[in-house]
Amino acid sequence: MLPFDPLGDALQFLRMRGVFYCYSEVSTPWAIEMPAMADALMFHFVAQGSCKLQLGSTPARELSEGAFVLVPQGRAHLMFDGAAAPAVALFDLERELVADRYERLRHGGGGAKTVVICGAVHFDDAAAQAVLALLPPALFIDAARSRHAGWVRDTLRLMAEELGEQRAGSEAVATRLADILVIQAIRDWMEGEPAGQGGWLAALNDRQIGRAIAGIHRDPSHAWTLESLAALAAMSRTAFAERFNSLVGVPPMRYLAQWRMQTATRLLRETDDPLARIAMQVGYESEAAFSRAFKREFGHAPGAARRGSRQPEEPLA
Repeated sequence: MLPFDPLGDALQFLRMRGVFYCYSEVSTPWAIEMPAMADALMFHFVAQGSCKLQLGSTPARELSEGAFVLVPQGRAHLMFDGAAAPAVALFDLERELVADRYERLRHGGGGAKTVVICGAVHFDDAAAQAVLALLPPALFIDAARSRHAGWVRDTLRLMAEELGEQRAGSEAVATRLADILVIQAIRDWMEGEPAGQGGWLAALNDRQIGRAIAGIHRDPSHAWTLESLAALAAMSRTAFAERFNSLVGVPPMRYLAQWRMQTATRLLRETDDPLARIAMQVGYESEAAFSRAFKREFGHAPGAARRGSRQPEEPLA
């Protein structure tokens, strides 16, 4: 029997790609417009001082020292100190490139100083995207009040020191620390918010349906049938199909087909494997059958998805 931790599996898929960090020293008065970043998660950690964050038309939120914020869908937002300063777009400001994806920024009017560590994170994996899509527009974590306050606070402090001191390997260390912090913030939200305990997330945590989802995620190439998935969940076929559809919102075999196509899309983008090999990896016996299913799902052939992904990646700055 497979170990039961489908939610843990999904969180493990939150591998970061295209991460960039900006160590920002800002002084009053200041205001910075953070641009929208499609398919990205942004985060901010207030290492020193305080500031405010406003997302869309919602009221501004005060961020005290130690605050950690996730913007899961990469929406545009404003960060400022509350003083009457004109907002400047982040990418219009002069920044020092310290490493490939690590920058330092100094901006403001010379008053009280605030230090904010910002990052933009991309995820390719389908499980990661499914989790992130369920999160609210912003997650605010007060390290001092977290149920894991001690190690969260220490981890944030270590990340700030690594990026602030620019020691050898600091970027690599900060990347690993940010990975841990992002996952912990999402776990805290799932455990503490009603919205984090319903729908697809509830299905992942269901002792029976979760086993079937974990099986699909771990081995999309397997010749799954409704009967074999029901057996994995230790349920009758009818009861399994009804419960799966109720929790997930789509029938089991439709979920399997969608997962295979999402996995195939990632493989097309990340590898140079021939289509025949990718077809086998996602459960199709022939390249022709895979191509037909892919076109039916997305409206274009697999080759077009690969050609599009080979375009030069847009710079973050």
